[in-house]
Amino acid sequence: MQRSKGRLRGGGAGQESWVEPLDGHDPVQAEEAGQLRYDDPWYDALASGWGESAGDGAQGPAVVPSARTEGGAGAAAADVYLEVQRSAAFQEVRRRYRRFVVPAFVAFFAWYVGYVVAATTAPNLMARPVAGAVNVAMAAGLGQFLSTFLLTWAYARHARLRRDRAALELRWDTQELTRGMDGGTS
Repeated sequence: MQRSKGRLRGGGAGQESWVEPLDGHDPVQAEEAGQLRYDDPWYDALASGWGESAGDGAQGPAVVPSARTEGGAGAAAADVYLEVQRSAAFQEVRRRYRRFVVPAFVAFFAWYVGYVVAATTAPNLMARPVAGAVNVAMAAGLGQFLSTFLLTWAYARHARLRRDRAALELRWDTQELTRGMDGGTS
């Protein structure tokens, strides 16, 4: 057993597990620190309870809930998801996604293929010096890296500004509809 700040560290049967927060506050029990709140926007009702301990230190069996049960809430949940998928708000989120991704993919792929084709078919062009020992091939190769980072930044910005809020609202609505079917329990 290791000591940490005067307390024994490591778990044994029957001992409580404590979590030490990094902000200098008093430690809290691990069960309290790991609980999800219902106001968490990324809470996923289907994933709760998977792989949690059975209370005696042993790992409990992972139970995968069935998405479709005969006449149960699973079939109704599937109907909710199909209804959301057909909704105008969902179609708008998908349209915004495609309007960015398809042209970005075409432009980036054309830039990549153009670099590879130029490197294999026009070695004299690629060997031309640009500045000192840097030639066209090296500048274009560095441009590939730069364009990758630029595309990543542009995608994240587009998602944050144009899709994330609408997608989060759809997720909230879907969870509220599915949660309401089984009497508000998760």
